[in-house]
Amino acid sequence: MPGNDTAGLPSEAFFTPGTSSFTEFLAAHRPGLLPTARSLPDGVRMPPDRFPHGTTVLALTYRDGVLIAGDRRATMGNLIAQRDLEKVHPADDHTAVAFAGTVGLAVDMVRLYQVELTHFEKVEGTPMTLAGKATRLAAMIRQNLAQAMQGLAVVPLLAGYDLSAPGGGRGRGRIFGFDAAGGLYEKQDFYAEGSGSPYARGALKKLYRPGLTRREAALAALQALYDAADDDSATGGPDLNRRIFPVVCVITADGFERLPEPETGELSREMVEARTTRPDGPHALL
Repeated sequence: MPGNDTAGLPSEAFFTPGTSSFTEFLAAHRPGLLPTARSLPDGVRMPPDRFPHGTTVLALTYRDGVLIAGDRRATMGNLIAQRDLEKVHPADDHTAVAFAGTVGLAVDMVRLYQVELTHFEKVEGTPMTLAGKATRLAAMIRQNLAQAMQGLAVVPLLAGYDLSAPGGGRGRGRIFGFDAAGGLYEKQDFYAEGSGSPYARGALKKLYRPGLTRREAALAALQALYDAADDDSATGGPDLNRRIFPVVCVITADGFERLPEPETGELSREMVEARTTRPDGPHALL
């Protein structure tokens, strides 16, 4: 860390007893490195077409754990800023975070969150609980409130496999949503975030059922993202010509896994082909 008089040796800050939070460590010793430190002047609000924004992301539980997915489009107003944005990232072995909102701030927040979890585990000697991970992410979002009020909001979606099930039973997948002020809400079965989320949640409400297989859950996620793209211009559907497909990841007792592109590509083609005869997608079972 800069500011050390002895070349090659860490500064005294590294040897000062304190919190196991890396974010709080930065706030105390190098606050300028925090993404929330770069606020706009008072009274300034950033127009939505000046920075890339990312949508839509979703998560749903299934038989073996939890699935989290996101489309690939980033927009600046009515322009497509990027067609292959990565919105879903592993946070640790059994947790993943996806984001909607201002891309630059979101990417920095995800990287900081990854370091936060690693730092905690190294200092405490044990991984943070899934509920603790959700609470820590909520605190990081709350630190960004000033920028969110100026139009630079980041709203993540957290999914993880909880190994510490009550009573020593089998673990389970869990989903946590947030608001721009850092409010934390655990969601049951499925949830979606971003501008296309109302349409994605509507599709999942129609398609979701307990005990889905991995393939069924992946198809339900792709169908929901397709419906979101069908009604929300900021959400991108599968681009078969450019071979750009949504990111689909699963988290089970074995850990985090991103579905290989050939698999998501095959499922996307199957879905698009089925939509040629049923443009509105599959019907719910009665």
